[in-house]
Amino acid sequence: MATPEPLTLYAADGVRIDAGHTRHEGDVCFVLAHGFTCSWRQPALRRIAAALGRHGGVIGIDFRGHGRSGGHSTVGDREVLDVDAAVAAARRRGYGRIVLTGFSMGGAVVVRHAALHGGVDAVVSVSAPARWYYRGTAPMRRVHWVIERRAGRMAVRLARGTRIAPKGWDPIPEAPHEVAGRIAPVPLLVVHGAADSFFPVEHGHQLYRAASDPKELWIEPGFGHAEVAATPDLINRLALWATSAVSATPVPEEPPPGGTLRA
Repeated sequence: MATPEPLTLYAADGVRIDAGHTRHEGDVCFVLAHGFTCSWRQPALRRIAAALGRHGGVIGIDFRGHGRSGGHSTVGDREVLDVDAAVAAARRRGYGRIVLTGFSMGGAVVVRHAALHGGVDAVVSVSAPARWYYRGTAPMRRVHWVIERRAGRMAVRLARGTRIAPKGWDPIPEAPHEVAGRIAPVPLLVVHGAADSFFPVEHGHQLYRAASDPKELWIEPGFGHAEVAATPDLINRLALWATSAVSATPVPEEPPPGGTLRA
């Protein structure tokens, strides 16, 4: 497994973002967005980055409030700025095709980034919530306790090093399903596990229905939740989907110096 180049990025609001870049000679770069309380440095994310790295460059980030990044987690809101900083870093390194690849909270963030900021070429959202405040499973009730209670925030900071903003959302950000229709014409792949213990498959279906073509939905039998459950075969398949999707999309021409393009 190649050792990533360490990067220090800055989001538009000044938050320092820790990242790692694995170089690839091709034109495609995967921006890898982890789930809540995770980090690009963890073994599961490193395995995913290695699998993606066979198909393109990879920039993995620690969202704000996670790992070695600064700031506090806003659990899917201002994290779109962290992704935007990684996209800009990929462009500076000469990559022409950017694929956002997110898991769980990161899956929601990449949907929101592509819809609200754009500037990418394909989106892969794995195990993402389609809507906020879902408490229908025991794991998600525990997540809400962690986020909403002072004792929960302290516990996750001590146990996982994740620092959560104490004030919550004001205003409430757009949910992934509310903005998914704005991603088109950028291709979107929604991947959800039939055995997901956090978010049932209805979340994958809701996100897919809200999106516009081009889009695909994979409901994976036996697949649980996010990074830990992702197999090398699944990562390889979604990387192949992404490289095929971006190769079918024409690269916009740049205007010549001092002039404009003509039809």
